[in-house]
Amino acid sequence: MADSSMVTLGTARSLLVDTSVYDSRIVETTKDQAFLSMACEDGEDMLPKVETRVVLVGEAGRNGALVNALQGINTPFIKTDNVQEFEDGDNTDFETVFVLTDFNSPDYTYLYEHDNRIVGPPVVLQCAATEEPLHFSCRPLYCTAMLNLSLCFTGFKNKVEMKNLVNLVHHMGGAIRKDFSSKVTHLVACSTHGEKYRLAVCMGTPILSPSWILNAWERRDNVHFHANDEEFRTEFKVPPFQNCILSFLGFSEEEKANMEERTLKHGGRHVEVGDDQCTHMVVEENSVKDLPVSPSKKLFVVKQEWFWGSIQMDARAGESMYLYEKNDSPAMKKAVSLLSLTTPNSNRKRRRLRDTLAQLTKETEISPFPPPRKRPSAEHSLSIGSLLDISNTPESCKALAECSKPSKSSTPVVSKQSARWQVSKELYQTESNYVEILNTILQLFKHPLEKESQVGGPILAQEEIKTIFGSIPEIYEVHTRIKNDLEELLTDWSESKSVGNIILKYSKELVKAYPPFVNFFEMSKETIVRCEKQKPRFHAFLKINQAKPECGRQTLAELLIRPVQRLPSVALLLNDIKKHTSDDNPDKITLERAIESLKEVMTHINEDKRKTEGQKQIFDVVYEVDGCPANLLSSHRILVHRVETVALGDEPCDRGEHVTLFLFNDCLEIARKRHKVINTFKSPLGQTRPPPPLKHIALMPLSQIRRVLDLQDTEDCVNAFALVVRPPTEQENLLFSFQLPGEEMVKSDWLRTLCRHVANTICKADAEDLIQCTDPDSLQVSTKDMDSTLSKASRAIKKTSKKVTRAFSFTKTPKRAIQRAFLANTTPDEKSQRWSCENRVCSSSTLAAQHSPSMVNLPSMFERKYHTFTRSTTHLF
Repeated sequence: MADSSMVTLGTARSLLVDTSVYDSRIVETTKDQAFLSMACEDGEDMLPKVETRVVLVGEAGRNGALVNALQGINTPFIKTDNVQEFEDGDNTDFETVFVLTDFNSPDYTYLYEHDNRIVGPPVVLQCAATEEPLHFSCRPLYCTAMLNLSLCFTGFKNKVEMKNLVNLVHHMGGAIRKDFSSKVTHLVACSTHGEKYRLAVCMGTPILSPSWILNAWERRDNVHFHANDEEFRTEFKVPPFQNCILSFLGFSEEEKANMEERTLKHGGRHVEVGDDQCTHMVVEENSVKDLPVSPSKKLFVVKQEWFWGSIQMDARAGESMYLYEKNDSPAMKKAVSLLSLTTPNSNRKRRRLRDTLAQLTKETEISPFPPPRKRPSAEHSLSIGSLLDISNTPESCKALAECSKPSKSSTPVVSKQSARWQVSKELYQTESNYVEILNTILQLFKHPLEKESQVGGPILAQEEIKTIFGSIPEIYEVHTRIKNDLEELLTDWSESKSVGNIILKYSKELVKAYPPFVNFFEMSKETIVRCEKQKPRFHAFLKINQAKPECGRQTLAELLIRPVQRLPSVALLLNDIKKHTSDDNPDKITLERAIESLKEVMTHINEDKRKTEGQKQIFDVVYEVDGCPANLLSSHRILVHRVETVALGDEPCDRGEHVTLFLFNDCLEIARKRHKVINTFKSPLGQTRPPPPLKHIALMPLSQIRRVLDLQDTEDCVNAFALVVRPPTEQENLLFSFQLPGEEMVKSDWLRTLCRHVANTICKADAEDLIQCTDPDSLQVSTKDMDSTLSKASRAIKKTSKKVTRAFSFTKTPKRAIQRAFLANTTPDEKSQRWSCENRVCSSSTLAAQHSPSMVNLPSMFERKYHTFTRSTTHLF
């Protein structure tokens, strides 16, 4: 605030002293300043008392309201049309104050040149309204619209214009400072360049255009007006892109149009890339690798964060913090060079393929716990002699177990990799990722929005912030404790440790934290959409933070949906752990209780938000795929996409098979086209429907996908991709490669959609990290001759060979024998189920549960290791 030095001596007597801060370039010394200095040193009793004489000049004398105002404060006045007859000279008995309505008249010029005190009618009217005596400044004072304001100017090239503005500020009671400091209340700027502008942005000082002063002067006769009124001042803020000409590189057409529209709205102009007038080139750093033109010295090449940051602050951000630089990743180059190695030796090819898959999945292992491995001694000492060693006694086994017992201070080492350990580790990994996402929501979005000292003022109201984020802090707190307990459990792992107790321990806190957020999630999304449309600063705030690596290029709404998806995902993982837990393990019962506790939490969540259309699509998939597992039906599961492909490898089915991929939000159903169908399915009620056109191969959780490979197009491989898969029961990574035969589906869109849902399942923020662009030759994948006659004949011969092998197998169990063995072991209560088996042989998983000596020789196709891998023998030829 400007210094204020006012002295009032009572009714009809006042000392006229300066209330403004002088410009440092102009030093004025007057007798009034000497009086002020003496007053400060000697006290009020030493001040000379003078009589005030008010002279109403011209139109002021004919203003009835002004006359009444002077009478109201008991101040004597004189009316005149000739100011030259009032010459006091050095008379100290009284002080004459002239009241003028026009500060551009000859009378004003005459009085100002003779160092007379001049005020405007609003000063008198304001004193009358507040019942105070006249307060005057040594400078001509028309009104007090800028009283207590201290202004600084920057960016002016026209000195005449600046001098006129300075006079108007003084006429309205404001002060002018040459240098910018903390005492400056407002910066008047003609451009967004310069040191003063940067300091004002950092200190949060309002930056206004010269129109603010001119419009305030137009309202000078309004006694109740003040230039610092927020509603009035906001109209004249200097836009962040004033005098800036922007171009945009690397953005989609929609995003570019949006940014160009906002550029115009915030005072700037936009041109195409390469235009010589351009002052700023805004670059999408994630998609632009090289600049199409060589930037000049005057051109700022900045990241998009500069653009959105300027809008959020409502001021032009400093370019030095956001300069664009090329991002060359040495790690990526190393991975590409590793994938490009070639060798003619087949054994070395297989070994290199395993190393390549391990390298591709290395980055996805975020757990501090490496997979359980065999002891180094066991890896090298296994031989025929060791198998025949008679020293393998219970005592030696006990001693060996003592040696391999894990401790808290070391990484757990287990003699055999168990599926229970793998799924438990997966639970910890997804929980750790989930906690990181919740922390990102709080640190990048909620806490900055709640800060009081925001540049440009609060972005959102507190009610809006509470509506958007709800009980996220409570959810974050409880899951942080769950993650810590899981980490402690895995650090000192044993099969007897209870995973279920951890969930049961926090079940009550989950019931309190989740329903308030999930039930009002739709309201949270609506609030985000509404505020983003109505508040440009909030839109810019989201753009800045959503572009940061922690968000993985996801929107705030996409991050906030994670709590809605988390509990069903935990329930599925707990159910998976229960499947791999032995019946004699006490944790099996505890896991059942934990799953029930999660279901109790989910019952509190509003089920009306679930879409019935999504459930209908899942039923259609079940009817379309023969042998589809029943656990595909789930209330939280939705069908995202369906893709028709052709298999390129030996996994998960033979090369050349037409494979349909059904992508759900948490799993991937893999089915192939059936070869031949004998008859249709007939229900017990006699209703007939068409046979399923597809055959179930595998139902794979998305958490088992370690990497999605975008195979580069070559002469031998076109429009292909691959999945690096690691089921819990497998010791090595598996490669599933496919080709998109038609042009209905764009490969890049499909891979991004797949990676997005994989990232949601494993609670990983950045889905793009899961995609790796790879040379198909390094993975021995090719689409060459897929449709040739020789290739089709080769596949037909291979299928025929399999059929002949099954038909002439000496250990093959005849179909009728299988049916008789099955019916012989069926109880009378179970015979009612024969309707579903009369025209259709039961699945291999059902037959395997029956005690038949010949069942041990079923073809190897029934011995797949996936726990959801259930191929039916129905109509296979």
